[in-house]
Amino acid sequence: VEWQIVNLRDIEERFQAGETVDSESLLLKGLARKPELPLKVLGDGELTKALTFVVDKVSASAKEKIEKAGGKIETR
Repeated sequence: VEWQIVNLRDIEERFQAGETVDSESLLLKGLARKPELPLKVLGDGELTKALTFVVDKVSASAKEKIEKAGGKIETR
């Protein structure tokens, strides 16, 4: 499987608290290039705001940081 990888560091810089992180929003913010590829979020960097993630896969470290910041994860 070819994954489209996004790090928490980049998400932290471009998203405001309460936003949803999904294929469409990542594409609009320049963090994704191929919306047809499955999305995987990695835990590089920190996350300080609650976001809702609608992605295909999340690494264990990213999951821990997302939940610690009050965020939610919905896998598709």
